[in-house]
Amino acid sequence: MPTFDSNGVSIHYVDEGSGPAIVLVHGFAANLELNWRAPKIIDALIAAGRRVVAIDCRGHGESGKPHDPDAYGGMQMADDVIAMMDHVGIDVADLMGYSMGGMLSASLLVRHPQRFRSVILSGIGDSIVTGALLNSVRTGAMAAAMEAKDAEAVATEDTTARNFRLFADRTGADVGALAAMQRSTRGTFDPAKLADVTLPVMVLIGEGDTLVGSADKLAAAIPGAKLVKVPGDHLTAVGAPALKTAVLGFLAAQSPVVAA
Repeated sequence: MPTFDSNGVSIHYVDEGSGPAIVLVHGFAANLELNWRAPKIIDALIAAGRRVVAIDCRGHGESGKPHDPDAYGGMQMADDVIAMMDHVGIDVADLMGYSMGGMLSASLLVRHPQRFRSVILSGIGDSIVTGALLNSVRTGAMAAAMEAKDAEAVATEDTTARNFRLFADRTGADVGALAAMQRSTRGTFDPAKLADVTLPVMVLIGEGDTLVGSADKLAAAIPGAKLVKVPGDHLTAVGAPALKTAVLGFLAAQSPVVAA
């Protein structure tokens, strides 16, 4: 099981296939196996001639799971991705993130554009540019849901937080670590800097994703960004065959595999 140390936290990743590298960053309460392996996204990318490097974000999967909010503060979670790339010797890669991973990828797009050829922001919406956070995050309800005895103890009026607790329980996530992450003071980036992006970007979202809502403003904020909607909601769109088709088509156009 390949791991490396990132600021005192063990980070697990997989590195498979050969060809142009693409880095994958999963969503909250998920892990690389659930987000990328189970829907056959890793397999599809490898079959297309690409090297896939996928991370288990700190607090998730097989990576370390600190219960101290400070371990998730600032830009540490996004910077783990850069540390992983350095660890495996990748100078420049394509990048795809889903949900939480999409938010981390947007931060990387703005803060480290020189490390990427193209970026796919999936499972995120206009809150990136409007500054509005999910209500359950803003009020602390998400952290409280993770700290509750079980999903039944979560306040029924906050369906988002309750559904994420149900999801975390189904995935076997460490809810103490997830609560610490939600209690942390995580860094943000200036969304105005999206206007300076020169990399090819695709914004990819489920057409029934009511959790993050529209992504029209996000796509419009990034020069030349392509907006694609696929069947499914926030939890199911990542498994839609149309998502794999969109990803493979975008990469073929913007970061083609060159035969040796």
